[in-house]
Amino acid sequence: MLDSIRALVTVNSHTGNKPGGDEVGKLIASQAESIGLVVRRVPSARYADHLVIATPAARDSAEGAIAFVGHHDTVFPPGTFEGFTRDDKLARGPGVLDMKGGIVVMLEAIRALGERAASIPVRIVLVGDEEIGSPEGQGVIAAEARGAACALVFEAGRAADKIITARKGTGSANVVATGKSAHAANDHKSGVNAIWAMARFIDRAQALTDYARGVTVNVGVIKGGEAKNTVPDRCEVDVDFRFEKIADGRGTFAALEDAAAQAAASITGAAITVSGGPKRLPLERTAENVALYQAYAAHARAAGLGSEEASLIAGGSDASTTAAIGIPSIDGLGPRGAGFHTKDERIEIDSLEPKVLALARFLVGRSP
Repeated sequence: MLDSIRALVTVNSHTGNKPGGDEVGKLIASQAESIGLVVRRVPSARYADHLVIATPAARDSAEGAIAFVGHHDTVFPPGTFEGFTRDDKLARGPGVLDMKGGIVVMLEAIRALGERAASIPVRIVLVGDEEIGSPEGQGVIAAEARGAACALVFEAGRAADKIITARKGTGSANVVATGKSAHAANDHKSGVNAIWAMARFIDRAQALTDYARGVTVNVGVIKGGEAKNTVPDRCEVDVDFRFEKIADGRGTFAALEDAAAQAAASITGAAITVSGGPKRLPLERTAENVALYQAYAAHARAAGLGSEEASLIAGGSDASTTAAIGIPSIDGLGPRGAGFHTKDERIEIDSLEPKVLALARFLVGRSP
């Protein structure tokens, strides 16, 4: 397993590095085909080609299959964090945890079942753009996993092997205020200050945060103005918002639009436009997700792993995509580790075998 992980990690596959991502895809395809899996590429002009990998029993359809979901892109541009290192307990490198290690766990569990795996319907969907929200990948996952009985997502394994049943949804908004420029001394009264209009929007937007409902709004970037003695005619902000319920995603964006309209109306001559919206729907904690978690957790315990349910995770993943099309989904099933999205990204080597064993046991339990 470490040799397989090393091979994937030593090739840079930053989301924007299509040649590197495609090379990693070829390595994954080779590993998959060596154990009798069928590989199909979904071409992408911008990102690494997406991969659909299946046992013979799920080659033609995902209907009733067990879906494995993951991604082969990483957050690290070439030259920022490279290489693979290991000692007795830890392996380090870009994507070792998020989530090339998880991909190897998927394949090794199928390898462990030998010839029996051919009759178990498993369909693996790996996308090349997850780290930027899967703008193409969401559609690929929806098309290739639709109808699956369940979905297991192999993002970074959490401390104590906690299993994820709920994640927040994510959204963004770009907001532009326009006014009228003027000299701040000689013609101040003719100007319409776009920054002032935006300030009124920001105050309203930040007030939409509601911790009790799991809704957060953060105005994280602001740009505007040319000089202190010029009334600014333009100001722009970027907003991040998170939510636990699908309805709150739509509702929060609508509230941002309303806040913009109110702020613009409060200053004569100002205008504010809002673009964006929910990007990734939440993985809501449903009875079906919990039942799937409980089924997998029994095998995790038998393999010597922890099996507690994780608390709500704020960050998004492709588990939200499978859940949104009605597939019971759980997440965080990759190797145990820490430091994802940092230059200290690492996995605990001794978690690899039990993660594979737990998954193999789960597959046997679901086999026809």
